Amino acid sequence: MVCILALRAEYQKRRMKKEKERFFDQNGGQILYHQIMSKQVDTLRIFTQEDLKKATNDFDKSRELGRGGHGTVYKGILKDSRVVAVKRSKIMNVAETDEFVQEIIILSQTNHRNVVRLLGCCLEVEVPMLVYEFIPNGTLFAFIHRNYTSPPPSLDTRLRVAQESAEALAYLHLSMNRPIVHGDVKSMNILLDENYMAKVTDFGASRMLPKDEVQFMTLVQGTMGYLDPEYLQERQLTEKSDVYSFGVVLLELITGKTAIYHDGPKEGKSLASSFLLAMKDGSLDGILDTSIVGDSMEMLLGEVAELARMCLSARGEERPSMTEVADKLKAMRSTWREKLVLEHGKTECLVVCSSPAASALCDPPSSSTFSTVPHMSGIGIGGFSFSAHEVNA
Repeated sequence: MVCILALRAEYQKRRMKKEKERFFDQNGGQILYHQIMSKQVDTLRIFTQEDLKKATNDFDKSRELGRGGHGTVYKGILKDSRVVAVKRSKIMNVAETDEFVQEIIILSQTNHRNVVRLLGCCLEVEVPMLVYEFIPNGTLFAFIHRNYTSPPPSLDTRLRVAQESAEALAYLHLSMNRPIVHGDVKSMNILLDENYMAKVTDFGASRMLPKDEVQFMTLVQGTMGYLDPEYLQERQLTEKSDVYSFGVVLLELITGKTAIYHDGPKEGKSLASSFLLAMKDGSLDGILDTSIVGDSMEMLLGEVAELARMCLSARGEERPSMTEVADKLKAMRSTWREKLVLEHGKTECLVVCSSPAASALCDPPSSSTFSTVPHMSGIGIGGFSFSAHEVNA
């Protein structure tokens, strides 16, 4: 009996080893290994399933940061005590293995302060797991739409986050040999670090665009309320699809409303449609967040609204590029701050810093020569590409 049990255990061990090897090859492990060796990629680590089980306490529910359309994210602690975010994806098309591996290689080489860094992956499971840096202060969605116990973030703080996010997307669109389209830009896919700096994340719907070719999608991916109508109709994914989605995020920042919002007991309304109608009717004030509306803000809000309108143009070719969007936001903030200096002789921290959490919403001193209030780190819940209390429908 002892011999039989020992033989059975050995058989199961060998079977599991073969299964891991099969999944590793199926998920492009050999391709990835050769790519790492040939390109000398030293920033990417291949984790074992056991590594990530230990890091997440066997994917314990208490470690779960959130769920979304592309998978579940867990908080993990590696052997070297580094805190990471482990993403278990739901599905992956085996036919897209080569493309998946290329995306991993490229994302591991991205070096932008406003893009969440990919640290490694695990390929010896049926669906690959990705390991990212851990971002502590949750999502932009929670930042905008939570119930404030302290003063809400100022317009300048909101525009700083918008500018940082736009710069990250512009980097993805322009800085690669093959442009990367994010494919699911939304406030839940923008995280805030310990200094409340924006970090774009969740590349589950991302695509590398072929040079000088059109990329048609058989399956439209994304989130309702943010989806580019041209992409929906023509199934053609371009950088301008991200521009449209970013326009909706910009609206969230200046209106305080969600992409699909409820105005009383009525059915959900599209924020983009309501905004464009308000612009047409000259009733923009009725849709803006009252906490940022004021006489001194009128011109700046008008410029931001016009930029959002351009991003939401029905035709992609009429929308600005993400680089142009980032440059416009930077110029707006710079001009407005210079105006404040001339009018008041100084700039102010743009929220009332009555608590550590509120203090953290101010621009970090290193990011602005005008900041006059010391930065204090806020307390936030951990997060990756999802809020712990907000589930992507």
